[in-house]
Amino acid sequence: MADIPKTVPTPPTPARLADDTANGKTTIAASVVQKIAGIAAREISGVYSMGGGVSRAFGALRERIPGGTGTTNLAGVAVEVGEKQAAIDLDIVVEYGASIVELARAVRRNVIGAVERMTGLEVIEVNIAVNDIHLASEENAPEGTTAQVRPATPSARVE
Repeated sequence: MADIPKTVPTPPTPARLADDTANGKTTIAASVVQKIAGIAAREISGVYSMGGGVSRAFGALRERIPGGTGTTNLAGVAVEVGEKQAAIDLDIVVEYGASIVELARAVRRNVIGAVERMTGLEVIEVNIAVNDIHLASEENAPEGTTAQVRPATPSARVE
């Protein structure tokens, strides 16, 4: 009988998008990451809804994620998923009176935590675009009318 050479097992690496083992392969679709991010964003008090803006392009980001599977966009959540990393863009509508800066921090923290915990992917960025503010008076206004909010006039003095 011939001796079979023994190999030293290597320690397992953390599972990411593709977990390729002797027992099989695990992949996570971009739409799964998208749903996780959308649910995690909506969990934060002060987020009225998702969407309202045109999907943002990832451009240079696609170049930074090796093995990217393309961009997926649905209901204010756009994701790009690579083999080990994910990037997320969110379009949100906030409740009037909420601190947008604090809200964005809370959303970002919750989305990163949920996606990383559930998928094992490293979230390299979560970009948040606040596209509108929801006014309580909009719900009570007669159909076809909305509360008028005049945007501030841009000034060259503002950075």
